[in-house]
Amino acid sequence: QVQLVESGGGLVQAGGSLRLSCAASGSTFSITTMGWYRQAPGKQRELVATITTGGGRTNYADSVKGRFTISRDNAKNTMYLQMNTLKPEDTAVYNCHARGDWYEDYWGQGTQVTVSS
Repeated sequence: QVQLVESGGGLVQAGGSLRLSCAASGSTFSITTMGWYRQAPGKQRELVATITTGGGRTNYADSVKGRFTISRDNAKNTMYLQMNTLKPEDTAVYNCHARGDWYEDYWGQGTQVTVSS
């Protein structure tokens, strides 16, 4: 089992920055990929960015490319999402996700990001 705890959300003005963190604990050795997803009110959950734990290969949604950066500190079992040039449409609950080596999915409780115009 893997436990995920997010932190770093909050209220920021458009154009501002926030950094989200996701601390993993438990069977972290089994994690193959981690990522961030978000869900805005009335919308489906969407992928924001992913990163592999081995080679550090990253993938981003087109809507955040060039503005968001995903990274991972394997020694600390922590993943980060640096969000710059935030827009009101980035407002959502951001969830941390991890996939284990048996394709099991783990989710954090979510952290609210609100961008005011």
